[in-house]
Amino acid sequence: MLIGIDVGGTTTDAVLIRNGEVYSTAKVSTEPGNLLSSLLEALDAISRDIPPEQLERVVFSTTVITNLIAEGKTDRVAMLLIPGPGINPTSYTFPDSFYLKGAMDYRGREIQPLDEAEIRKIVVLIRELGFSMAAVVSKFGQRNPSHELRIEEIFREVYPDCKLELGHKVSGKLNFPRRIATTMLASATRESYQEFVEKIRKALEERNIRAPVYILKADGGTLPVEKSIEFPVETIFSGPAASTIGALALTPEGETSVVADIGGTTTDLALILSGKPLLASKGAKLGGFLTHVRAFSVRSIAVGGDSVVRVKNSNSGTKLITIGPDRAGPAYCMGGEETTPTDALKVLGLIDVGNPERAREAIKAIGSSLGKSEIETASLIVDKATQMITKAVNEMFLEWEQEPAYRIWEVLQEKKARPENVVGIGGGARGLIAEIAKKLDAKPVIPEYAEVGNAIGAAVARPTLTLNLRIDTERKVYSVAEEGEIVSLNVTDIGNFNRMGSGEAEALAAKLLRERAKSYGISEYAAEAEIVNSEVFNIVSGWSTVGRLFDVNMQIPAGLIPEWKRGEKE
Repeated sequence: MLIGIDVGGTTTDAVLIRNGEVYSTAKVSTEPGNLLSSLLEALDAISRDIPPEQLERVVFSTTVITNLIAEGKTDRVAMLLIPGPGINPTSYTFPDSFYLKGAMDYRGREIQPLDEAEIRKIVVLIRELGFSMAAVVSKFGQRNPSHELRIEEIFREVYPDCKLELGHKVSGKLNFPRRIATTMLASATRESYQEFVEKIRKALEERNIRAPVYILKADGGTLPVEKSIEFPVETIFSGPAASTIGALALTPEGETSVVADIGGTTTDLALILSGKPLLASKGAKLGGFLTHVRAFSVRSIAVGGDSVVRVKNSNSGTKLITIGPDRAGPAYCMGGEETTPTDALKVLGLIDVGNPERAREAIKAIGSSLGKSEIETASLIVDKATQMITKAVNEMFLEWEQEPAYRIWEVLQEKKARPENVVGIGGGARGLIAEIAKKLDAKPVIPEYAEVGNAIGAAVARPTLTLNLRIDTERKVYSVAEEGEIVSLNVTDIGNFNRMGSGEAEALAAKLLRERAKSYGISEYAAEAEIVNSEVFNIVSGWSTVGRLFDVNMQIPAGLIPEWKRGEKE
């Protein structure tokens, strides 16, 4: 049996899957100040009558990291940055930054040594200023981390109690500002996230649940909860990722769809192209900073089933309906205090939840301000909500169409094409998706169990893993960006790479990915790995080729575990 739990802004959804099919579902209210309580309430609701030894896998999708960043509750981190020549440090906006001398070139060769006296003074200053955390990030440090490692040694001598993060261990990709942001946020959220994970572990032990536990990541893959402590920022945006994988699981294989996850507070938008969720090629944006965190290309807008509906005067004096961006609790028909789109849907008979009398009372109050009947007012509210979501989808297409994967997909279609489906996920989808799809000239799809699609997505998402290999035969080394180590090549390997080319490099990448998958306990998924990019460049000195550079990017992409039957019925 498999459990998936998604902690949303309004409700926490849970699902229990048995023999590849949905066995039971649950919804509980999310307590914004106590996500753990909501998560455990949902867990208990779904597993109450299930012997714990029958549980095979538990997956959580949480907003812990997203909330820490959005609410400004992250820890302060002293940032020691080594930008090297060619960059004006004042162009950066990272808080609590200290700039150091030293530099590596793009191949990892030292071109300016560290000033160790300067470093020691800054470490003393950091201690005196009361920082308990620090991070060291050097430009091209992923190609040669020796400067970062030497600064770590100095910290151990001068300020051993400081918790230290090294940039090359957090991200091995190019783009120095993104690596700084990713490292800073990883350090700033790790302790709070670790406390959250420890509480989950304790709660599961108390319930005698010993099944493997995973956390859903922004790229739609799962990560063992123990490993997630090393990479806490990868768990941001897991809600949109859950709804995207949920849509993938609940629709036929290979389809192309816009996913609209309409919750109580927000609507999350994503795109699936021929059965593959679209990734943001440039990484996620967190707290105003662009990062190297792999994430689906998604957008969240402040329109949901429980968004507050108001009447305001326009500049011309006419009265207009506004929706959101705030939520003041549940819909009026569900016992709340404010009119919402849910009330309008109830009046129009498009949904089955809530008290019909209270729904009519709420809509009547809005209609009296407009001089409209209840049905006219409800129709205006629903039309306004669908217009807002449709407008966001069309705006999002301008971003989606710039993604390399989207452009390749269009080439394969041999024409400029738009997705055929609009898939509705979440409690607010029923009643809105048909009109949204009509405005987008697409087919509306509300699959069975759409209301808990996020939890299903969490439960059936398979692990993802990336590996970026760089080989430099002149320097006689290779490195894996995700591992942060420089490994020496022997003479035989150098000869093979120089003679055989990219095939040898790709074979090494595949071998290293299998080893990495084994260390994560996900060896069975290594067979799903695919090459995303493979390049080779000759290194020329004078008139001769003196070596070669290889860059190979492999991944186990987002997808579904084999136990899921995609809703097949006997």
